[in-house]
Amino acid sequence: MPRIKIIGAGLAGSECAFALARRGHSVDLFEMRPVKTTQAHQSGNLAELVCSNSFRSSNITNAVGLLKHEMTLMQSMVMRCGEEARVPAGDAFAVDRERFSAAVTSAIANEPNITLHREEVESLDRGDHDFLVVATGPLTSHPLFNAIDEFLGKDGLYFYDAIAPIVAADSLDYSKLYWKSRYGKGSGTDYLNAPMTAEEYAAFVAALLEAELYPLHDFEHAVHFEGCLPVEEIAGRGIDTLRFGPMKPVGLEHPVTGERPHAVVQLRKEDLSDEYFNLVGFQTKMKVRAQQRVIRMIPGLGNAQFARFGSMHRNTFINGPRHLRNTFQTKKDDRIFFAGQITGVEGYIESAAVGLLVARYIDEVTRHGDIRPLPYHTALGALGRHVAESSPDRYQPSNVTWALIEDVIGRAKKIEKRERQAARAVDSITRLTAAS
Repeated sequence: MPRIKIIGAGLAGSECAFALARRGHSVDLFEMRPVKTTQAHQSGNLAELVCSNSFRSSNITNAVGLLKHEMTLMQSMVMRCGEEARVPAGDAFAVDRERFSAAVTSAIANEPNITLHREEVESLDRGDHDFLVVATGPLTSHPLFNAIDEFLGKDGLYFYDAIAPIVAADSLDYSKLYWKSRYGKGSGTDYLNAPMTAEEYAAFVAALLEAELYPLHDFEHAVHFEGCLPVEEIAGRGIDTLRFGPMKPVGLEHPVTGERPHAVVQLRKEDLSDEYFNLVGFQTKMKVRAQQRVIRMIPGLGNAQFARFGSMHRNTFINGPRHLRNTFQTKKDDRIFFAGQITGVEGYIESAAVGLLVARYIDEVTRHGDIRPLPYHTALGALGRHVAESSPDRYQPSNVTWALIEDVIGRAKKIEKRERQAARAVDSITRLTAAS
């Protein structure tokens, strides 16, 4: 069997390595942490989650819910570990970060066909390996970034992302908060809600706009992914923008009075111990003191103690349509694949899904000599479509959405259409999995 070299043991690299190993392939998996760390990671565990603890919706009529279902059918290691570390989050799939990364690390360590190397890789040299998978994610080290940039022809792209703060549960004033999931979904105790009056909201937005931010270096430019904008960036687009985004009050009427607040900040449980909460949608690049001052203006968070402050980090991706096939092979060399967020997909699940796809495609080409991309009417196949067939001049990172998935149903009522699309996709993945 061929040997495969995988650079990066995040979600995509770990998923890819495990899937290949289970198919009998020999895998050398390289991870630079903890020998060389990053500004966002805090441990040496594999597949550490740095932005949020949520895998988003579990509803199969939601595109990401369908993607998770398809991955489970394909025996995804990430989905299995996610289930083991799952915490209550209403309609969302959220995990205990430490338990999740520990489960992935254990799965990789106990797979005999995987050799884990704790060292930095600075080039795209395959050596004596038959295939190379680059799954270094949004925090690709500078030497490897330069190597990728040179390999692609000096037109690699990058943007900057922000992560949300985490506060300690025992530092909150629960008399000013209430438990409720939007529209009553979930157990009712999955989210804490901090309601704001119009006056409190106006003062909060003003403080956000005046907050001191971390400056960018001269060689950096701030181009943020629209689905993960810093909260102060959203506030700068208009006084009511936050009320139609992460602070939307719709569906969060007070359980006692029935009144709808002017705006709401939601806090999601960060772990199974209920000791910490993540501020939903509050990615930020504010300096530490500014974060303390502004976040403590939120009702119930006046004495909030921070377990982690929000921060800014580099997020690297390449121009997929210009350089990648829908199989995630590079157009320059079919033996080199890219996987995960570096391809221009966005989100934990999407990144892991590409790792799963790359493993399937490498296995196919070694066994049959060619690759059959998954159909575009599946959520998995749609990721390949996005990477390979989007406009190269307007390429932006994207979560999986129904807009990316090929419509094979035609005109129908929205809910009925989504149900039929999901059923068609599940049927296709089930048949393809059974045949492989």
